[in-house]
Amino acid sequence: MDKIIMKNMEFYGYHGVLPEENKLGQKFIITVELYTDLKNAGISDDLKSSVNYAEVYEVVKQSAEQKVFKLIEALAEDIAINIFKDFVTVKELTVNVKKPAAPVKGIYDYFGVEIRRNRNE
Repeated sequence: MDKIIMKNMEFYGYHGVLPEENKLGQKFIITVELYTDLKNAGISDDLKSSVNYAEVYEVVKQSAEQKVFKLIEALAEDIAINIFKDFVTVKELTVNVKKPAAPVKGIYDYFGVEIRRNRNE
């Protein structure tokens, strides 16, 4: 299966369990991998044979910036659901959400989740 990679997209959102997170917001870094057949797109050199990643970006942005979730697990799931809904040629996907400013006292790069979903499950 072929893959389209959309790596380290940054969004400002209001996701979190704590009220301060919902009020002040923070940066989220999202990577999406879309598994689909890209052979015809490679042969035809026609966007209609592929998945328009500019349109996928808007779907991810909508979930990340216009909605509010307590858990980044819920944010990742919402992104997956909406990509499958809007892009029927995507057979499988991976969504990785990083939260670099999580309200945890300590030294770390980020906390995050990664989900992998198959259209047929």
